[in-house]
Amino acid sequence: MDPPEEPARCPARGTCPVFLAMSSGTVCYAPSGLCPALERSLGEEPWGTDSPPQPDQGLPPPLSAVRVPWKSVGPCKGRRESPGALVETSAGEEAQGEEGPAAAQLDVSRLRSSSMEIREKGSEFLKEELHKAQKELKLKDEECERLSKVREQLEQELEELTASLFEEAHKMVREANMKQAASEKQLKEARGKVDTTLFAEFQAWRESPTLDKTCPFLERVYREDVGPCLDFTMQELSALVRAAVEDNTLTIEPVASQTLPAVKVAEVECCSANTCALSGLARVCRHRIRLGDSKSHYYISPSSRARITAVCNFFTYIRYIQQGLVRQDAEPMFWEVTRLRKEMSLAKLGFFPQEA
Repeated sequence: MDPPEEPARCPARGTCPVFLAMSSGTVCYAPSGLCPALERSLGEEPWGTDSPPQPDQGLPPPLSAVRVPWKSVGPCKGRRESPGALVETSAGEEAQGEEGPAAAQLDVSRLRSSSMEIREKGSEFLKEELHKAQKELKLKDEECERLSKVREQLEQELEELTASLFEEAHKMVREANMKQAASEKQLKEARGKVDTTLFAEFQAWRESPTLDKTCPFLERVYREDVGPCLDFTMQELSALVRAAVEDNTLTIEPVASQTLPAVKVAEVECCSANTCALSGLARVCRHRIRLGDSKSHYYISPSSRARITAVCNFFTYIRYIQQGLVRQDAEPMFWEVTRLRKEMSLAKLGFFPQEA
């Protein structure tokens, strides 16, 4: 019986982990690519997993009995890593693991401090704005209060003024009613005393008013009032004055009392300021008359001015009636004409206001 042949030796058995494991009594499994020599041997003589190898072929035991830990195969598959690199990597990871929480905690602390600072600044800004708003609101409240007091005062003054005006208006109405009642009473009393002839003459003239002196009404007034009132000592000037009054062309103007009138080229002074041109008496003349468009002026005394003014007032009223400016009944008109005739009679007798 021939001695068994030695199995093929791996050229790298001194360094191959498979043979090292086998030499130490450990069963190893080396897949393809672990060792070039073993792979070549396995590639030349394949065997089944369930049939033992032939004794004369010198093959290794079946692969099903070989168990190799995967960690022991690592160095044969790829490159080896140096222990120093592993140590450095572990140290770096450990250092990173230690610095990570500290850095995160530091960032959180910074964020918290920033948030607190922002919150404090925001709180101060809001407090300042609130203070400003409260101050402005206080000023507006004071202004509103002042305006409210002014309004109340104005309303009170308006109420007092309204009450005063109403009271004054009622007083005026009351006085007007009293005067009207008194006038009506006087009118009723005068109706029994009035001369029916004079009233009839006036009513006839009122129906067709005219300035013709031939009508009965004006003829009586001329004869009884106008003629005697304008009958002055200076007859010639008196006639001119009467004509100017009838034509409404007579002008009466005041004279300055501090200086004597000066003779002008365009105007002729017919008398001095101390002599009345109508009566011829020495009187202080405060007025002068001018007839029509004449440039001549005549100084007149207060008595002469009152007589001329009374006649002018009568003619003015009857002109208003003729023009339709007086809208009254016949009786009030007649009594106004009677009053004007009475003023002419008093002026003719020398009764006139002192300011004349």
